[in-house]
Amino acid sequence: MQKPNNYDNTKASGSYTPINEGGHHLVIKKVEETKSSTGKQMLIVLFDTAKNDGQPEFYTTEFRNDIRPEKKWPRGGTQYIVCEDDNGNCSRSFKTFVSCFEHSNNCEAIWGDGFANQFKNKKIGGVFGKVENEYNGKVTMRTELRWFCSDDKVEGANVPEPKYLSNHASAPSTPATDENGFITPDDSDLPF
Repeated sequence: MQKPNNYDNTKASGSYTPINEGGHHLVIKKVEETKSSTGKQMLIVLFDTAKNDGQPEFYTTEFRNDIRPEKKWPRGGTQYIVCEDDNGNCSRSFKTFVSCFEHSNNCEAIWGDGFANQFKNKKIGGVFGKVENEYNGKVTMRTELRWFCSDDKVEGANVPEPKYLSNHASAPSTPATDENGFITPDDSDLPF
């Protein structure tokens, strides 16, 4: 057999390098307005690490290396933000996202029709940390976006404490909570 083309540069299965914990410079690829399963306004934010980040274009590389026939933007590069709390008021996660976007880009959000379009290719920061997940009965720790921050706060961002499932043996006696209210569903079928 002859050595296949690009053999030396092809990654073997199981040789995945996760995104580093801590702060990352991000670029917003797409924002979609939708409704949550409970009928509340929700944003779906697709993002990637910026070219000036320590792990540039992390999710673009992951997407390009996806060999499935119907590629999806990586789950790790997708954030679901419910825009309102249980009382119908602005949620902290939505306010955090918009405020960090405004500060990072020295602008003010433009409200109304086409709201989601203003975010495309704009910068923002993100803080990543370990999160315990369960899928098909298997419990794993993944490094995920824990919250958005302003791009200028990335360098000094501390690594957050791990977030454990409340019903798992490794969970602390007081379960860790996501202070920003982000939702990370198991299945994301949002290519862009």
